[in-house]
Amino acid sequence: MEVNNGENTTNNWVPIMKKLHMNVIGEKMKKFPKLTCRTIWRVGKEDPRRVFHSLKVGISLTLVSLLYLMDPLFKGFGSNAIWAVMTVVVVLEFTAGATLCKGLNRGLGTLLAGSLAFLIEYVATKTGHVFRAIFIGAALFFIGATATYMRFIPYIKKNYDYGVVIFLLTFNLITVSSYRVDNVLKIAHERFYTIAIGCGICLLMSLLIFPNWSGEDLHNFTAAKFEGLAKSIEACVNEYFSDEEQQKAKEDSSDLEDPIYNGYKTVLDSKSFDETLALYASWEPRHSRHCYRFPWQQYVKLGNVLRHFGYTIVALHGCLQTEIQTPRSVRAMFKDPCIRLSGEVAKALKELGDSIRYRRHCSPEILSDHLHEALQDLNKAIKSQPKLFIGSKSNTNKLTLATVVSKGQSGALNSRRVSLSSVKTDTSALLDWKSKLRGGSSTTHENLKLRPTLSKIAITSLEFSEALPFAAFASLLVEIVARLDLVIEEVEELGRIAHFKEYNDDEHVVVEIDKKNSRHLPNQLPTQDSGD
Repeated sequence: MEVNNGENTTNNWVPIMKKLHMNVIGEKMKKFPKLTCRTIWRVGKEDPRRVFHSLKVGISLTLVSLLYLMDPLFKGFGSNAIWAVMTVVVVLEFTAGATLCKGLNRGLGTLLAGSLAFLIEYVATKTGHVFRAIFIGAALFFIGATATYMRFIPYIKKNYDYGVVIFLLTFNLITVSSYRVDNVLKIAHERFYTIAIGCGICLLMSLLIFPNWSGEDLHNFTAAKFEGLAKSIEACVNEYFSDEEQQKAKEDSSDLEDPIYNGYKTVLDSKSFDETLALYASWEPRHSRHCYRFPWQQYVKLGNVLRHFGYTIVALHGCLQTEIQTPRSVRAMFKDPCIRLSGEVAKALKELGDSIRYRRHCSPEILSDHLHEALQDLNKAIKSQPKLFIGSKSNTNKLTLATVVSKGQSGALNSRRVSLSSVKTDTSALLDWKSKLRGGSSTTHENLKLRPTLSKIAITSLEFSEALPFAAFASLLVEIVARLDLVIEEVEELGRIAHFKEYNDDEHVVVEIDKKNSRHLPNQLPTQDSGD
């Protein structure tokens, strides 16, 4: 009877679970249209240029489709008109530089491949039918191996890799087809013309109709990096000296994003993106009022310096998440000079970002006296508390480890961060705790829970100063000030090479007033689609 009741209960649960599963699927299907519309709207709102680019691609595909749809054009090109459609799909990129790079690579690769294929065909026809096949096979092997090996050369791989691929593809298609087809010359001409038409339409849409310049994207994105780093430093220092109530409120609001991480994340992830934008910008014409070659690679060098600067901010952020923390009462002694120092560093970074954004040299007073005064105040504050950094037994709170163990998991085990003064600094207490853990009546499962605290107690059993974690935080803050000089030198070098205009106090005041109404780039990688 018990078995039958169990089987009946199981049979009753099956349709209920199926019904619940169907209800979940139904709820997801109801939310799907709304979620899709919201995503589409968000993508267009983040960068309206995406909408214009999509419209340009649609118009370009419509234009090249006329080669198929109109009878006079179709009679002239035939089925080779499909190559124009393929060219638009592959070549038309988001920015003008990317379109120029791929379009010129495709055109140059097709032209060279066609010329070499005609030469191979001319020589092959003079060798007879049998030797013609052997000659074509040898030519395919030699040209294919040589072109593939050339793709490993760094300069060619960086600038002309796509062109070499198109050259290899076109050469093989024409050369192999010439062995069986008599009118291969006509087919090659039609294919070249359709590819040229497709590239021409792509260049027309990219350069003349709402153009998106890779150089402008790189310039604006570099300027936005400084603002992100400035926000990260200020938010990191403010959080380090925040009260317990503020810290708890931040932990409870899980929906909010971390401003510290978002500030430096974009800088650390921008290496390949900067190099790609600089490469595409080098292909773009001199569309500005300056006719000289703009130093796009200098932006890449500046990005490398900013990444090294960002690594220090990452280490500073790590001080907030360490297991051993300085008590808040001790931190409060150094709060004012540290916040002043971070504010001055953030102010200097924003000034550097504005100098790049508005293409002007930095202010001569970018490293103001306030920054040096904040450094001196921090130095005086540290020297005024020598006992905190030397450490003494009288300043430590000698709690017994037996109390820590007796409180169990609700006390020391659940707290993720402890101060150096929260446990006894006597090595004998550590040995007592280990002996109790071995000989006690606790279960193996409890031993495994207590074991991760062994390393923490072993560290805190030493005579370390309770201000030692703050010393690491302060040293990183001073390191940020030292690295700021390297960033300033690189920005000044960029301004010198790019011929930025001289700094003007009156113009700077106008810029500061208008900045409140201006919209900066979001702190994320801008749109750059560059597929092969």
